[in-house]
Amino acid sequence: MKHNKEERQLTRAEMEIMSILWDSGMGMTTHEIIEHYPEPKPAYSTIATFLKILVNKKFIGSRKQEGGGKTLVFSPLMTRDEYTNRVMKEMKSSFFGNSFKSMLSFFVKQEEVLEEDLNEIIEIIKSNAVKN
Repeated sequence: MKHNKEERQLTRAEMEIMSILWDSGMGMTTHEIIEHYPEPKPAYSTIATFLKILVNKKFIGSRKQEGGGKTLVFSPLMTRDEYTNRVMKEMKSSFFGNSFKSMLSFFVKQEEVLEEDLNEIIEIIKSNAVKN
């Protein structure tokens, strides 16, 4: 199934909701999601609108709460790692000509990387390197 750009990426507001759901590790109602927001908490209608968008984009699914009448419970349809992987692959393709080397060198040049962190990154790369 081909996704358009809007479906592939989360807006900042959608990402906030997804992070709450991912961090909870279980399905949540709209009220439970709102409880996890800092003050000032968003309006119920605002969160309900974003939940509807996330369902339509197929980032989350919903089911009726047991014994809860019309109350819906929302759950992610992908993990945070799956979403991150998707976005990073798209970034690598779009900005770095599908070159991991170009992407990694960009971030190393842009960030102040501590030598200790760089050594750890090198070890991770070595342990996951594909042999020719």
